Amino acid sequence: MIRLRCCVILAAVAVCSTLACAQQDKSKRPSPPGSAECQFASGKAVHIDYGRPSMKGRKIYGGLVPYNKEWRTGANEATTFVTDTNLEVGTTKVPAGKYTLFTVPSQKQWTLIISKKTGEWGIPYPQDEDLARVPMRSEELSAPVEQFTISFERTAPEACTLRLDWETTRAEVSVREAK
Repeated sequence: MIRLRCCVILAAVAVCSTLACAQQDKSKRPSPPGSAECQFASGKAVHIDYGRPSMKGRKIYGGLVPYNKEWRTGANEATTFVTDTNLEVGTTKVPAGKYTLFTVPSQKQWTLIISKKTGEWGIPYPQDEDLARVPMRSEELSAPVEQFTISFERTAPEACTLRLDWETTRAEVSVREAK
């Protein structure tokens, strides 16, 4: 009887351990992890980690992701934004630190939300923790992008353009190291 009980307990521990390890391997998720980084001439950088959902034949903006409502800007855990230098995002000053990014997609102009609250999963989120809401330019892409992609394009030694590409939409804003 004791031997049977020990075997059952060991089997339960093995199953739980296997499930825990599988959940920790983020690359096996339907929306795998992605990251983007802009390193400035000073050696300082801004880094983003996010989940990369795919279109899979779905209507994204104005469908899966409603217009004029906060969006987690990716999938799985909320998108993290970490900078080891003071920044200007658009015209907004952002001190060095750790933040969470959300957006408000719109047909004409997007809004980037930089939240002081970290460790969020998704929506709803605590709006009273907003550091800033920054306007983003948006444009239509000539070809669809299947998987949501965040990237930086270097525009100067101390500046990059942050880009969000998915479906046939690009939203972007300048990110500059503050002096």
